[in-house]
Amino acid sequence: MIMKKVKEYMSAPVYVIERNEPIQRARNLMFKYGIGRLPVLDNGKLVGIVTKYDITNRLNQAAPEWRRRPIDKVPIQVVMTEKPITIFPDATMPQAAELMLENDISGLPVEREGEILGMITSRDMLRYFADQDVKATVGDLMTKNVLKVHRHHTIGHVLDEMNVQGTSRALVYEDNTTLVGIITRSGLTFSEIMGPKDEMETKNIKMTRKESTAGRKQYRYVRQMPFVAEDIMTSPLITISPETKAVEAAKTLALKGIIGMPVMEKNDVVGYFSADEIIAEIGRQK
Repeated sequence: MIMKKVKEYMSAPVYVIERNEPIQRARNLMFKYGIGRLPVLDNGKLVGIVTKYDITNRLNQAAPEWRRRPIDKVPIQVVMTEKPITIFPDATMPQAAELMLENDISGLPVEREGEILGMITSRDMLRYFADQDVKATVGDLMTKNVLKVHRHHTIGHVLDEMNVQGTSRALVYEDNTTLVGIITRSGLTFSEIMGPKDEMETKNIKMTRKESTAGRKQYRYVRQMPFVAEDIMTSPLITISPETKAVEAAKTLALKGIIGMPVMEKNDVVGYFSADEIIAEIGRQK
Protein backbone atom coordinates (compact mmCIF):
# COMPACT_ATOMS: atom_id res chain seq x y z
CA MET A 1 0.00 0.00 0.00
CA ILE A 2 1.05 3.59 -0.64
CA MET A 3 1.39 5.29 2.74
CA LYS A 4 -0.72 8.36 2.11
CA LYS A 5 -1.45 10.86 4.84
CA VAL A 6 -4.59 11.58 6.81
CA LYS A 7 -4.81 15.14 5.47
CA GLU A 8 -5.27 13.75 1.94
CA TYR A 9 -8.44 11.84 2.87
CA MET A 10 -9.95 13.64 5.84
CA SER A 11 -13.42 15.16 5.55
CA ALA A 12 -13.69 18.94 5.87
CA PRO A 13 -15.17 21.32 6.86
CA VAL A 14 -16.00 19.97 10.30
CA TYR A 15 -19.37 20.64 11.89
CA VAL A 16 -19.12 21.09 15.65
CA ILE A 17 -21.39 21.61 18.64
CA GLU A 18 -20.92 23.24 22.03
CA ARG A 19 -21.23 21.00 25.09
CA ASN A 20 -24.21 22.92 26.50
CA GLU A 21 -26.23 22.79 23.27
CA PRO A 22 -29.17 20.33 23.19
CA ILE A 23 -29.08 16.82 21.76
CA GLN A 24 -31.79 17.86 19.30
CA ARG A 25 -29.34 20.25 17.58
CA ALA A 26 -26.78 17.45 17.22
CA ARG A 27 -29.39 15.24 15.58
CA ASN A 28 -30.42 18.05 13.25
CA LEU A 29 -26.82 18.63 12.15
CA MET A 30 -26.28 14.91 11.56
CA PHE A 31 -29.46 14.69 9.48
CA LYS A 32 -28.74 17.83 7.45
CA TYR A 33 -25.13 17.04 6.55
CA GLY A 34 -25.25 13.24 6.50
CA ILE A 35 -22.61 12.81 9.20
CA GLY A 36 -22.34 10.31 12.05
CA ARG A 37 -20.31 12.20 14.64
CA LEU A 38 -19.64 15.70 15.91
CA PRO A 39 -16.70 17.15 17.86
CA VAL A 40 -17.91 18.85 21.04
CA LEU A 41 -16.35 22.16 22.04
CA ASP A 42 -16.21 24.21 25.21
CA ASN A 43 -15.38 27.82 24.35
CA GLY A 44 -13.57 26.69 21.22
CA LYS A 45 -11.61 23.88 22.89
CA LEU A 46 -12.22 20.24 21.96
CA VAL A 47 -13.64 18.44 25.00
CA GLY A 48 -15.63 15.54 23.54
CA ILE A 49 -17.19 13.76 20.61
CA VAL A 50 -20.72 12.46 20.07
CA THR A 51 -21.96 9.85 17.60
CA LYS A 52 -25.38 8.71 16.42
CA TYR A 53 -25.12 5.64 18.60
CA ASP A 54 -24.15 7.67 21.69
CA ILE A 55 -27.36 9.70 21.47
CA THR A 56 -29.62 6.70 21.99
CA ASN A 57 -27.43 4.32 23.96
CA ARG A 58 -26.11 6.75 26.54
CA LEU A 59 -29.32 8.70 26.97
CA ASN A 60 -31.03 5.45 27.90
CA GLN A 61 -28.28 4.88 30.48
CA ALA A 62 -28.33 8.42 31.85
CA ALA A 63 -29.71 9.46 35.23
CA PRO A 64 -33.54 9.42 35.45
CA GLU A 65 -33.81 13.22 35.55
CA TRP A 66 -32.25 13.35 32.07
CA ARG A 67 -34.13 10.38 30.59
CA ARG A 68 -37.46 12.00 31.42
CA ARG A 69 -36.65 15.19 29.51
CA PRO A 70 -37.24 15.77 25.79
CA ILE A 71 -34.01 15.85 23.80
CA ASP A 72 -34.32 19.57 23.08
CA LYS A 73 -33.77 20.08 26.82
CA VAL A 74 -30.83 17.69 27.36
CA PRO A 75 -27.30 19.09 26.81
CA ILE A 76 -24.95 17.15 24.58
CA GLN A 77 -22.43 16.77 27.44
CA VAL A 78 -24.75 14.14 28.97
CA VAL A 79 -24.06 11.67 26.13
CA MET A 80 -20.70 12.73 24.67
CA THR A 81 -17.41 10.85 25.03
CA GLU A 82 -14.94 13.04 26.91
CA LYS A 83 -11.31 13.56 25.93
CA PRO A 84 -11.60 12.11 22.41
CA ILE A 85 -8.60 10.57 20.70
CA THR A 86 -7.29 12.76 17.89
CA ILE A 87 -4.73 12.39 15.13
CA PHE A 88 -2.32 14.73 13.34
CA PRO A 89 -2.90 15.58 9.66
CA ASP A 90 0.57 14.26 8.71
CA ALA A 91 -0.04 10.81 10.23
CA THR A 92 -0.43 7.96 7.75
CA MET A 93 -3.72 6.27 7.00
CA PRO A 94 -2.49 2.95 8.47
CA GLN A 95 -1.66 4.82 11.69
CA ALA A 96 -5.19 6.21 11.76
CA ALA A 97 -6.62 2.73 11.14
CA GLU A 98 -4.53 1.30 13.99
CA LEU A 99 -5.86 3.98 16.37
CA MET A 100 -9.44 3.17 15.36
CA LEU A 101 -8.89 -0.55 15.90
CA GLU A 102 -7.14 -0.17 19.26
CA ASN A 103 -9.90 2.06 20.62
CA ASP A 104 -12.90 0.47 18.87
CA ILE A 105 -13.98 3.72 17.22
CA SER A 106 -14.91 4.66 13.68
CA GLY A 107 -13.80 8.27 13.52
CA LEU A 108 -11.00 10.59 14.64
CA PRO A 109 -10.86 14.40 14.77
CA VAL A 110 -7.81 15.66 12.87
CA GLU A 111 -6.13 18.27 15.05
CA ARG A 112 -3.07 20.50 14.87
CA GLU A 113 -2.07 22.93 17.62
CA GLY A 114 -5.57 22.85 19.10
CA GLU A 115 -7.33 23.52 15.79
CA ILE A 116 -9.69 20.92 14.33
CA LEU A 117 -8.88 20.62 10.64
CA GLY A 118 -11.10 17.70 9.69
CA MET A 119 -12.44 14.25 10.54
CA ILE A 120 -11.14 10.90 9.37
CA THR A 121 -13.88 8.27 9.40
CA SER A 122 -14.64 4.77 8.19
CA ARG A 123 -16.06 6.25 4.99
CA ASP A 124 -12.75 8.01 4.32
CA MET A 125 -10.99 4.70 4.94
CA LEU A 126 -13.16 3.15 2.23
CA ARG A 127 -12.03 5.80 -0.27
CA TYR A 128 -8.39 5.27 0.67
CA PHE A 129 -8.60 1.49 0.39
CA ALA A 130 -10.33 1.77 -3.01
CA ASP A 131 -7.23 3.60 -4.31
CA GLN A 132 -4.83 0.84 -3.24
CA ASP A 133 -3.40 -2.11 -5.14
CA VAL A 134 -4.60 -4.94 -2.91
CA LYS A 135 -4.95 -8.52 -4.17
CA ALA A 136 -7.23 -9.80 -1.40
CA THR A 137 -10.80 -10.82 -2.18
CA VAL A 138 -13.95 -10.19 -0.20
CA GLY A 139 -13.82 -13.80 0.99
CA ASP A 140 -10.31 -13.26 2.36
CA LEU A 141 -11.35 -10.32 4.54
CA MET A 142 -15.05 -10.82 5.37
CA THR A 143 -16.30 -11.64 8.86
CA LYS A 144 -18.39 -14.75 9.43
CA ASN A 145 -19.97 -13.25 12.55
CA VAL A 146 -23.44 -12.63 11.12
CA LEU A 147 -26.51 -12.06 13.30
CA LYS A 148 -29.78 -13.33 11.80
CA VAL A 149 -33.21 -12.25 13.06
CA HIS A 150 -36.77 -12.85 11.89
CA ARG A 151 -38.78 -10.01 10.37
CA HIS A 152 -41.32 -10.31 13.22
CA HIS A 153 -38.76 -10.08 16.03
CA THR A 154 -39.27 -6.96 18.14
CA ILE A 155 -36.69 -4.19 17.95
CA GLY A 156 -35.94 -4.78 21.63
CA HIS A 157 -35.05 -8.39 20.85
CA VAL A 158 -32.85 -7.32 17.92
CA LEU A 159 -30.95 -4.82 20.09
CA ASP A 160 -30.45 -7.41 22.83
CA GLU A 161 -29.03 -9.87 20.29
CA MET A 162 -26.73 -7.19 18.87
CA ASN A 163 -25.35 -6.52 22.34
CA VAL A 164 -24.87 -10.23 23.09
CA GLN A 165 -23.04 -10.90 19.83
CA GLY A 166 -21.09 -7.64 19.85
CA THR A 167 -22.23 -6.56 16.40
CA SER A 168 -23.72 -3.36 15.00
CA ARG A 169 -25.95 -4.99 12.39
CA ALA A 170 -28.55 -7.73 11.98
CA LEU A 171 -29.72 -9.47 8.81
CA VAL A 172 -33.50 -9.83 8.65
CA TYR A 173 -35.03 -13.06 7.30
CA GLU A 174 -38.50 -14.05 6.17
CA ASP A 175 -37.67 -17.64 7.11
CA ASN A 176 -34.42 -19.54 7.61
CA THR A 177 -33.33 -19.02 4.01
CA THR A 178 -34.92 -15.84 2.60
CA LEU A 179 -32.98 -12.65 3.33
CA VAL A 180 -35.27 -9.59 3.20
CA GLY A 181 -33.40 -6.69 4.83
CA ILE A 182 -30.83 -5.35 7.27
CA ILE A 183 -30.91 -3.31 10.48
CA THR A 184 -27.93 -1.24 11.59
CA ARG A 185 -27.45 0.34 14.99
CA SER A 186 -26.82 3.81 13.56
CA GLY A 187 -29.88 3.54 11.32
CA LEU A 188 -32.01 2.52 14.27
CA THR A 189 -30.82 5.51 16.28
CA PHE A 190 -32.33 7.98 13.82
CA SER A 191 -35.37 5.99 12.77
CA GLU A 192 -38.95 7.13 12.99
CA ILE A 193 -39.66 4.61 15.74
CA MET A 194 -37.66 6.62 18.27
CA GLY A 195 -39.85 8.93 20.30
CA PRO A 196 -39.12 12.50 21.46
CA LYS A 197 -37.07 11.17 24.35
CA ASP A 198 -35.38 8.53 22.15
CA GLU A 199 -37.47 5.74 23.66
CA MET A 200 -38.86 3.05 21.39
CA GLU A 201 -42.47 3.83 20.60
CA THR A 202 -45.32 1.56 19.56
CA LYS A 203 -47.41 1.54 16.40
CA ASN A 204 -51.20 1.64 16.24
CA ILE A 205 -52.81 -1.29 14.42
CA LYS A 206 -56.46 -1.16 13.36
CA MET A 207 -58.13 -4.47 14.14
CA THR A 208 -61.53 -5.76 13.02
CA ARG A 209 -63.62 -7.92 15.33
CA LYS A 210 -67.08 -9.50 15.10
CA GLU A 211 -69.41 -9.31 18.09
CA SER A 212 -70.92 -12.73 17.40
CA THR A 213 -70.72 -15.66 15.04
CA ALA A 214 -74.08 -14.59 13.61
CA GLY A 215 -72.28 -11.98 11.58
CA ARG A 216 -73.54 -8.91 13.39
CA LYS A 217 -72.04 -5.55 12.55
CA GLN A 218 -68.25 -5.47 12.65
CA TYR A 219 -66.37 -2.77 14.51
CA ARG A 220 -62.76 -1.66 14.62
CA TYR A 221 -60.47 -0.95 17.50
CA VAL A 222 -56.89 0.28 17.74
CA ARG A 223 -54.27 -1.85 19.39
CA GLN A 224 -50.77 -0.72 20.27
CA MET A 225 -48.04 -3.08 19.09
CA PRO A 226 -44.25 -2.91 19.48
CA PHE A 227 -42.23 -2.17 16.38
CA VAL A 228 -40.65 -5.22 14.76
CA ALA A 229 -37.67 -5.77 12.49
CA GLU A 230 -39.53 -5.34 9.21
CA ASP A 231 -40.75 -1.88 10.34
CA ILE A 232 -37.23 -0.47 10.41
CA MET A 233 -35.09 -2.68 8.16
CA THR A 234 -33.42 -1.38 5.00
CA SER A 235 -34.53 -3.21 1.87
CA PRO A 236 -33.72 -4.25 -0.82
CA LEU A 237 -30.16 -5.25 0.01
CA ILE A 238 -26.98 -4.85 -1.99
CA THR A 239 -24.98 -8.07 -1.79
CA ILE A 240 -21.59 -9.19 -3.06
CA SER A 241 -19.73 -12.38 -3.97
CA PRO A 242 -16.74 -13.68 -1.96
CA GLU A 243 -14.72 -13.87 -5.19
CA THR A 244 -14.98 -10.11 -5.78
CA LYS A 245 -11.75 -8.17 -5.30
CA ALA A 246 -11.83 -6.34 -1.97
CA VAL A 247 -10.80 -3.08 -3.65
CA GLU A 248 -13.75 -3.29 -6.05
CA ALA A 249 -16.07 -4.00 -3.13
CA ALA A 250 -14.73 -0.91 -1.32
CA LYS A 251 -15.48 1.17 -4.42
CA THR A 252 -19.05 -0.14 -4.41
CA LEU A 253 -19.50 0.71 -0.74
CA ALA A 254 -18.16 4.23 -1.29
CA LEU A 255 -20.31 4.76 -4.41
CA LYS A 256 -23.51 3.55 -2.74
CA GLY A 257 -22.83 5.46 0.47
CA ILE A 258 -23.11 2.34 2.65
CA ILE A 259 -20.77 0.80 5.20
CA GLY A 260 -21.22 -2.92 4.53
CA MET A 261 -22.79 -5.69 2.45
CA PRO A 262 -23.82 -9.31 3.05
CA VAL A 263 -21.61 -11.79 1.18
CA MET A 264 -23.64 -14.30 -0.85
CA GLU A 265 -22.57 -17.61 -2.36
CA LYS A 266 -25.10 -19.91 -4.06
CA ASN A 267 -27.97 -17.90 -2.55
CA ASP A 268 -26.63 -18.35 0.98
CA VAL A 269 -25.14 -15.66 3.25
CA VAL A 270 -21.57 -16.75 4.03
CA GLY A 271 -20.30 -13.58 5.68
CA TYR A 272 -20.36 -9.81 5.86
CA PHE A 273 -17.92 -7.33 4.29
CA SER A 274 -17.75 -3.84 5.72
CA ALA A 275 -15.59 -0.86 6.61
CA ASP A 276 -14.61 -2.73 9.80
CA GLU A 277 -12.79 -5.41 7.80
CA ILE A 278 -11.22 -2.79 5.53
CA ILE A 279 -9.91 -0.77 8.48
CA ALA A 280 -8.44 -3.94 9.97
CA GLU A 281 -6.65 -4.68 6.70
CA ILE A 282 -5.32 -1.10 6.42
CA GLY A 283 -4.07 -1.31 10.02
CA ARG A 284 -1.98 -4.36 9.10
CA GLN A 285 -0.15 -2.46 6.37
CA LYS A 286 2.78 -0.75 8.09
